[in-house]
Amino acid sequence: MKKVILIFCVLSLLIFIRPALGLGTNSNSTNLNDAVKTEQVENTAESHSYDGAFKGIKQFYNYTGFANATSGHIIMIVIGIVFIFLGIKYDYEPLLLVPIGAGVIMGNIPFVAGNQTGIYETGSVLNYLYFGVVKGVYPPLIFLGIGAMTDFSSLIANPKLMLLGAAAQIGVFATFMGALYLGFNLPEAGAIGIIGGADGPTAIFLSSKLANGVNILADGTTVKNLIGPIAIAAYSYMALVPVIQPPLMRLLISKKDRKIKMKPPRAVSQKEKMIFPVVALILTLFISPSALPLLGMLFFGNLLKESGRTERLADTARTKLIDIVTILLGVTVGASTQADIFITKDSMLIFALGAISFVIATCGGLLFAKFMNLFLKGDNKINPLIGAAGVSAVPDSARVVHHEGLKSDPSNYLLMHAMAPNVSGVIGSAIAAGIILSFLG
Repeated sequence: MKKVILIFCVLSLLIFIRPALGLGTNSNSTNLNDAVKTEQVENTAESHSYDGAFKGIKQFYNYTGFANATSGHIIMIVIGIVFIFLGIKYDYEPLLLVPIGAGVIMGNIPFVAGNQTGIYETGSVLNYLYFGVVKGVYPPLIFLGIGAMTDFSSLIANPKLMLLGAAAQIGVFATFMGALYLGFNLPEAGAIGIIGGADGPTAIFLSSKLANGVNILADGTTVKNLIGPIAIAAYSYMALVPVIQPPLMRLLISKKDRKIKMKPPRAVSQKEKMIFPVVALILTLFISPSALPLLGMLFFGNLLKESGRTERLADTARTKLIDIVTILLGVTVGASTQADIFITKDSMLIFALGAISFVIATCGGLLFAKFMNLFLKGDNKINPLIGAAGVSAVPDSARVVHHEGLKSDPSNYLLMHAMAPNVSGVIGSAIAAGIILSFLG
């Protein structure tokens, strides 16, 4: 009896749970068909869900840098890494090369256009920061800081050394002629020529006025945007001063001349230091009014330093302000070297012209120093090595001259003497930029 009851219970349980298991009798075939159709719909929905997920993953991949990378992007990223390496490993202008190298990498991360990401896309953060380069805002602020940290005593004590800074500007005009020969139009050639002054801020300022991709020429054509290549070339050769200049010094200056000891410069009074920036400001700007943004800020910064009453302002200009502007300038100039814009025939020609112009500028200063010695006697002679400091790579060029002098004679200290043509080179390159701008702007 117990077995019968157990079997009955089991059968009853099966009857109750069969609908839940999807089982049915022949009379329930309609329900079975409905269940099959429901399962097919669910499978189709599941299939669509998988397709949507796959499309989402595909879309995500299409927005990544891996999908949009080109060989040009990879080349530029490698160049950015090299800049950072040179700045950190070999101490080649790290305050410039490290920000520029980081900017080159940021500017060449592949992206999908139209999302306000790139430096040339209106509304992007980098585009707003780049405004200071395009409109020439950053270079005058750099000159303000340079003026606030520069001591013009050596130039005041020996004014004739200013001629060496002027002689080195031959590189500017030689490069200008070379750019014209290679097919660049007048404004572009003028902007390229300033690379010969080895002055990054001046190169950026002039190229933002002449080769900005906006100005329209008389024949209706638009000038090329060469700000990035010109700035990178100028800063690159500034950083490579310790590599480029010493061989030229040893080639053109005999060992005997490299040992010439110059008499110590006379002491310069504080009154002279205060008067100099005012007088220099008036004289240089009457010669080249177009250089007002650069030279005006340079001598204003120096006046803050020497006045004795505005030390707080001078300290801000030569520390916090110039550091902030250097970061913004370096990163944005580096980011402007997007592969599709930077890797061109024009960029390669600009780099070649920059190298040649830097060599010509260095040689011009060295040879003119030897020429000056033909008219100087006794302890008034100058060591021709300081002519190399006529390029305005302050203060690296002066330091290179000093180290090269010590190699020839460990007791020969040339740093203070070399600073005179070095700072005059800064003034000279700004005047040259103003002259070019007045003719071509």
